[in-house]
Amino acid sequence: MKNIISFVLLMTCLPSITISQTSSYPPEIPGTEVRIYKTIDNVELKLWLFSPDGHKADDRRPAIVFFFGGGWRSGTPTQFVKHCEYLAARGMVAIVADYRVRSRHNVRANKCLADAKSAIRWIRKNAHALGIDPERIAAGGGSAGGHLAAATGTIPDINDPNDDMSISARPNAIVLFNPVLTVAAIPGIWRPKPENRYIDRIEGNPEDISPYHHIKTGIEPTIIFHGTADTTVPFKTVEAFTKRMRESGNRCELIGYKGEKHAFFNYGRKSNAPFIDTVNRMDNFLVSLGYLQAVPEIEYY
Repeated sequence: MKNIISFVLLMTCLPSITISQTSSYPPEIPGTEVRIYKTIDNVELKLWLFSPDGHKADDRRPAIVFFFGGGWRSGTPTQFVKHCEYLAARGMVAIVADYRVRSRHNVRANKCLADAKSAIRWIRKNAHALGIDPERIAAGGGSAGGHLAAATGTIPDINDPNDDMSISARPNAIVLFNPVLTVAAIPGIWRPKPENRYIDRIEGNPEDISPYHHIKTGIEPTIIFHGTADTTVPFKTVEAFTKRMRESGNRCELIGYKGEKHAFFNYGRKSNAPFIDTVNRMDNFLVSLGYLQAVPEIEYY
């Protein structure tokens, strides 16, 4: 695949980051710049920034913020550390974000989304001080974190009332790994099963927080990586989302991985083959948007 050799070579050059395995929370992520983007209910919510070598405050680099998965109940910002290492080495400012979850803060998905929007607003507000282009901020995430990334680009009405609403919380691009894209029924296609327990995890009407049900023209370019054998988030739900996005005139790419189940993309799975492939394709997507420069092809003689 294009760029795969360059990707593997780059990965071998990346610093090895050791994540604290203690029970303390939030985690320590060495080699990052830590910022508090919001304090709510005595909880400090943090961002961990991975910057390219030689990055300066007067740069205007593209950025991406990742939201972790865990069913809006648990999870850790460390999930996307390797993605951030890679993208920082490629020239982006890459960020992992904390947000409140049920097990730690007794909140439901609506509050998770409000936090995700607060994070994007904070990044955009402080973009110039951080050396970031405020018009090139992507959002990414996996599973429930993928839901948050997609929802920041589709759902306008769920916000923290303390946020500065004059600052947009919409990302300029969206990168999704086996995301939850509907929590409400899609007639004739899919209906939540009782064991999904979506009703227990959200507040109010499920459609209010369901990205599929808020698709309209003008949503930012989106790419989705999803296993066809995913039983946690059925593949047909992302197919339906992709179809509706395209019918609305939006760019939406769905990359299906035959036989793969939920969380297949995470670093450390299957000798990292799915991780490498998904990140390589993410790289190509970001190149197509002008966020990254194309990696020169290697020629053999």
